[in-house]
Amino acid sequence: MSVSEPLWRHPEFRRGAHEMVGIALGIAAWGLVTGVAMVKTGLGVPLSVLMSLLVFAGSAQLATLPLIVSGAPIWVVWATAICVNLRFVIFSAGWRPYFGHLPRRQRMWQAYFTADLNYVCFMRRFPEPKPSPEQLPYFWGGAVVNWLAWQILSLLGIFLADTIPTAWGLGFAGTLALLGLTGSLLSDRATWLAAAVAGCASVAAYSLPLKLNIVTAIAAAIAIGVLLDHFKAPSAPVAVANPGDRT
Repeated sequence: MSVSEPLWRHPEFRRGAHEMVGIALGIAAWGLVTGVAMVKTGLGVPLSVLMSLLVFAGSAQLATLPLIVSGAPIWVVWATAICVNLRFVIFSAGWRPYFGHLPRRQRMWQAYFTADLNYVCFMRRFPEPKPSPEQLPYFWGGAVVNWLAWQILSLLGIFLADTIPTAWGLGFAGTLALLGLTGSLLSDRATWLAAAVAGCASVAAYSLPLKLNIVTAIAAAIAIGVLLDHFKAPSAPVAVANPGDRT
């Protein structure tokens, strides 16, 4: 591919988009639920559209909606959104070896489009943490499909919220979709244990006001993750060559 050729013509762009298509079905279902929920909770169509386009974080949107509607203090709303989105700090750290050399403006633009599952797909495609020309087209292929799947169905849910009966059980369907997305991220014993601890903490703290059981669950998951990382068995020491040796 020539340097001047657009990213969308690159074979890796098509590969990234193709690998995201199947996953995007669950993302689209969750976007529809979020769009309906924003209007049903009284946020209104204009603010719901603005929130969908600017925030682009379904879990944070759904976590903060009940707080906004109940008139919770703004610091609680912000704290909840930040806690729910702390995982993106980990994603950013994981992407740094691949994209750290790019200009800051470009990295900030990419940050808006990052999501849980294009991170998973990307790391599966490029397990070795070093930059290569194929990575940026692959990233954008998955990111574009992910963003379109979310926004199209989210906006559809916003504009059709009044015609979609709550008896359809979209909230439960959305929960199932989110569980499916979460399950795809549980790749080893540590992540399963963190998820189990978070679930137990959320149930145990369910009676807390202002949905603070969500914050409690996130804090518990982070704490168990840090502990597991701390007590992880150290890797075998690397042999150091004798200074007198010669190749």
